[in-house]
Amino acid sequence: MYYGELKNCDIANGEGVRVTLFVSGCTNHCKNCFQPQTWDFTYGQPFTRETEDHILDMLAPSYINGLTLLGGEPFEPENQRALLPFLHRVRATYPGKNIWGFSGFTYEELTTPGTYCHCETTEEMLSLLDVLVDGRFVEELKDISLRFRGSRNQRLIDLNASRRAGHLCFLPDRQ
Repeated sequence: MYYGELKNCDIANGEGVRVTLFVSGCTNHCKNCFQPQTWDFTYGQPFTRETEDHILDMLAPSYINGLTLLGGEPFEPENQRALLPFLHRVRATYPGKNIWGFSGFTYEELTTPGTYCHCETTEEMLSLLDVLVDGRFVEELKDISLRFRGSRNQRLIDLNASRRAGHLCFLPDRQ
């Protein structure tokens, strides 16, 4: 897997102060995507053990709330396979920090066997996330007033509450 960017002290891609990893590779190709360069699976730099260690170091300060995965597309099957062991490291090292994931695929697509994005690691990767922001960016539904997403079809799914309730629960849409 490759990644295009790493941001420290990011406040735009999840609640609180975060470390954000922009992975490379995306087959969704949303019209007017804000980062079309990340569609290329070899854009940026290789995601190595040293990259993982650097991110873990960036997560260490107490003011960092957690990690955010963006893209490109973290839920491309090959990206899932690379990210899963890393997410286990994050959880083991920082059990009190949260993990957000952004995906152009919907939760329903991710959890349905036989869909392109569902593979042997999907359910486990979702189990390690606290929040999933799902759905493709749709230019015709663009709304700059939304928190943490670009179009009205995208959802802020509270995965912890959803697991407890047995149905999808959403984060409040406060400004």
